[in-house]
Amino acid sequence: MDDLLSLSPFRNQPRAARTIDLRRGGYSRRRIAAAVADGSLVRLHQGLYCHPGVDPSCQDAARARGRLSCVSELSRRGVFVRDSSRLHLHIRRTSARLVAVPAGARVHREVLTREPHPRAMSVDVFDAVRCAVLCQDPRSAIATIDSALHHGLLRDDDLDDLFAALPRRYLRLRRLLDARAESGPESLVRLILRAIGVRFDAQVQIAGVGRVDFLIAGWLIVECDSKQFHSEWRAQMRDRERDLAAAAQGYLVLRVAAQDILWDPARVQAAIRGAVSRGRRVPKAG
Repeated sequence: MDDLLSLSPFRNQPRAARTIDLRRGGYSRRRIAAAVADGSLVRLHQGLYCHPGVDPSCQDAARARGRLSCVSELSRRGVFVRDSSRLHLHIRRTSARLVAVPAGARVHREVLTREPHPRAMSVDVFDAVRCAVLCQDPRSAIATIDSALHHGLLRDDDLDDLFAALPRRYLRLRRLLDARAESGPESLVRLILRAIGVRFDAQVQIAGVGRVDFLIAGWLIVECDSKQFHSEWRAQMRDRERDLAAAAQGYLVLRVAAQDILWDPARVQAAIRGAVSRGRRVPKAG
């Protein structure tokens, strides 16, 4: 079945195929049944199939006569979302019934702005972002849009359409976006810095150190660590070497873990406030 390109799991939008599609591709009913039996083809429900390499969440959505959507689809594409533990799928309002919807799944039925391919197993990324903005708190929504822009899944010229498709109250989020953010936690720290009211620059190149996430008041470096990029010992050693190089030039480095940024932002804000309030003064011993 790998030669049936329409079933490639590597598409941005994986596609399913109906029996008639497979028959037109030269597959007899016996061959289809054999492929299902040996695992080279997945039967989603009567008359609908997909490649076994398709993301399981897409398969679950298709089994329910829907498409993967919202935070689930964005997470699959590598876009930051606050929480993707719950399956989000889109089912048309005209669908007569729900079939095999996984327990705890969130079903969306809004009219899609950008119509996906008839066999697509997920919604267009534009509609996934729009849905995720409505499903998350404002700060997380900003981080999600930042991430989609940074990864090139949304373009700057999509923003007019995006905010036109959202309730008017969300327009205030637009001026807070920054596609330079390389991670969701980085976006969230940027919002913390704005709330504190300190002067800062993002993505600053420092000679002998490299690029840092944030530079506050010209001397305090804030780096946003995440498990994804800082779990290996070699990566941690590179970070420590950078910190030493920064300290040698008179910079103070504050590294903040993603788990604190996501789940204890007040602690992060207090740490940054404390560092900024002391300035460059050396604390007294004891």
